[in-house]
Amino acid sequence: MVYALGTKKNDCKNCYKCIRSCPTKSISFVDNQASIIKDDCVLCGKCYLSCPQGAKEIRNDVSKVKDLINSGKKVIVSLAPSFLANYRNSSIRTMKEALKKLGFYDVEETAIGATIVKRAYDEMLNNDDRDIIISSCCHSVNLMIQKHYPECLPYLADVLSPMLAHGKDIKERYKDAYVVFIGPCIAKKDEVDISKDNYVDVALTFIELDKMLQEANIIIENEEDKKIIEKSKARLFPTEGGILKTMDCKVKDYEYISLSGVTAVKNALESIVNGGVHKCFIEMSMCTASCIHGPALSKNYDETIQGYINVSKSAGKEDFEVSDLFYKDIKKTFEKKYLFKAVPSEEDIQNVLNEMGKKKKQAELNCGSCGYKTCREKAIAILQGRAVKEMCLPYLMEKSQSFANNIVYNTPNGLMVLDENLNVQLMNRAMCSLIGIKNKEYILGGNVTSILDPSAFYDALEGKIVHGKKEYLAEYDKYVETTVVYDEQFHILISIMRDISTEYKENMRKNDVVQRTIEITDEVIEKNMRTVQEIANLLGESAAATKVALLSLKETLKDDVK
Repeated sequence: MVYALGTKKNDCKNCYKCIRSCPTKSISFVDNQASIIKDDCVLCGKCYLSCPQGAKEIRNDVSKVKDLINSGKKVIVSLAPSFLANYRNSSIRTMKEALKKLGFYDVEETAIGATIVKRAYDEMLNNDDRDIIISSCCHSVNLMIQKHYPECLPYLADVLSPMLAHGKDIKERYKDAYVVFIGPCIAKKDEVDISKDNYVDVALTFIELDKMLQEANIIIENEEDKKIIEKSKARLFPTEGGILKTMDCKVKDYEYISLSGVTAVKNALESIVNGGVHKCFIEMSMCTASCIHGPALSKNYDETIQGYINVSKSAGKEDFEVSDLFYKDIKKTFEKKYLFKAVPSEEDIQNVLNEMGKKKKQAELNCGSCGYKTCREKAIAILQGRAVKEMCLPYLMEKSQSFANNIVYNTPNGLMVLDENLNVQLMNRAMCSLIGIKNKEYILGGNVTSILDPSAFYDALEGKIVHGKKEYLAEYDKYVETTVVYDEQFHILISIMRDISTEYKENMRKNDVVQRTIEITDEVIEKNMRTVQEIANLLGESAAATKVALLSLKETLKDDVK
């Protein structure tokens, strides 16, 4: 099965922003392409939200839902209570009307499942003597614990999430129905994928729902007269602290804490691992401000505060009326997801650091541009096949600078860079030699007109092509071939001068030889022609005399014959 989150290969632009935003560094970068490491990923959606190219994409399950609807069976929606934040002017009534037009049989609020879960939490607190209890509503938090903080697994509440609890409840009431969850979460897709009980058949995001509504030309109507349903307290679940607000929280020797956001969650888990936390019920959400700020909200959603107000105002003071599902009925076992990562030797780490030019501790800048906190962490990622040396910005800059310097200062051609005012910004050794300057500092910052005719530079600034222009620098007695390029982006002129003096003089010498040869040849030809003409004249006179003698003989012979 295709993973819930992926990368469009052609759109990745090597910015490493996804790696910087990923809390678990679950992204590898090889062959100029970022790829999500499924085994490490907790599907928090940070890479999806941070990618400037939109290269991360959520798996589209709309076709699956359409197939379920076309099957002829009842398809019931479990609608996350954050719909009140995402569709700010809607109500459960207007959402039902719109979704039924798409072919769904009915729509219920996932908050019904939340009520069942909160009841199980209260039962755990009242009847179990647990040191720490961590809410298990957020699948990303659950994955974080299972994959990266397995020491905290004993503290993870062993109950279904509201989505799965509601799915179980629906399927007990509708024996032959399909259940489709719709919400703001990417991780819910994975939760459905790995669930063995099939309480929910497909999980859609609000983004996917928007596309379905748009394709069908269905508009969610505004609810003009919103009436608060008193028995809807669990609608608070998608807000930070919302789970605790629905619970009794009557066990006095417990602290009740709400945390949201990647940093807060990781810090809390590390404190638990280190033994610094006791007797707490901790509500955890991977998204800052909880589910009303999930990664898969509608594209135009950007008002967290207004979303919180909408949800809060819509929540009643009493619980939903739910079926008799209790803690024992919605138990779930969370198992450790073993991650094998080869631990490289210190020698190997140092070798990679050396290859990146970090041969001394001071060279380890830990700038974070590659996405990793430290150079050492990056070196380990390279050895694990997750990263490449070229991801290091200082390393690349030093490498490119060294490469450029070698080309600029060792090329036999004179090279000079000017600003638009024709002030000299750079000059290599060959250029200094060409114009007879021992120290380039003599001219750096000064105007080029003090050393050269500026006409070619003015031509380039005006957009004229100056390529291979041959000219004589009288003040330096040098013949040069000049090319000037104007870089509009950086507002600089790049001039390359090739000293062709030796070549020019050699050509001149050859031209002189050729010219002299031609002249000598002409003289020889002229003399030869005169000689030929004289011979011809002589031959002509002799031939005429011979002709006369032969004719006379002929006549004489004729006379003898007679």
